[in-house]
Amino acid sequence: MDFIKTTAEDRILHIYLDRGRSNALHQQMLEELSTAVTEAQNDPAIEGLILHGKEGFFSAGLDLISLYDYNEAEARRFWHTFMDVIRQLVAFDKPAVAAISGHSPAAGCVLASCCDYRVMVEGDFIIGLNEVPVGLIVPESIFQLYGFWLGPARAYRYLLEGKLLKPQEALEAGLVDELVDSRRIRSAAERQLRTYTQYERNTWRQSKRNMRQALVAAFEANQEETIDAVLKQWWSPATRSIVKTIIDNLKGSK
Repeated sequence: MDFIKTTAEDRILHIYLDRGRSNALHQQMLEELSTAVTEAQNDPAIEGLILHGKEGFFSAGLDLISLYDYNEAEARRFWHTFMDVIRQLVAFDKPAVAAISGHSPAAGCVLASCCDYRVMVEGDFIIGLNEVPVGLIVPESIFQLYGFWLGPARAYRYLLEGKLLKPQEALEAGLVDELVDSRRIRSAAERQLRTYTQYERNTWRQSKRNMRQALVAAFEANQEETIDAVLKQWWSPATRSIVKTIIDNLKGSK
């Protein structure tokens, strides 16, 4: 795989997002992530997974530069793949921990929110869902995922303003569970995963499935109508203009 690296150590599958400096998500990266999650789910020797980013960035979210140039068929395929990867992670019934090593806005935050526990590094970083200011429609299933941790009222307010949080704010809101120094993020993630795996396996996993039943159902439902709405807005002149401005700023800062 080119953009996802995996290592299996002590019955844990470590999945590393590994694309450029900021780990922005594009089609191939999502496909590789799907393969890695499937491996973790199906391998009886794997007890859980830890999702890692890079120093300074867990994931900057969707690669708007790549996505902007996709044609209609490519864009539709991308959104189907993205929603399916989220469904896989939400339905993953073994323990999953996110080691949030830096910035984690938008889709980066979505990936982390699928996990059972989120450890984030201290520092001048941001996390949250800022789709609305970017011109992207928030699917109802993503709202459910965000509200699963924040509560629906807070998730509603945060989503409509595209609020991004500093690590301490995210901890206080319940979006992350622990803040650590960057040198301790891996050990903290491993410690928490071991906390889960010490319990009787079937009891833990069936309990997770029970508590996530409504959330899993939201992502297993037919997503075609949701994706149609997202794509209709994506191709609108207003959203294209917003995204083009963001891309120009990104290219100008390099």
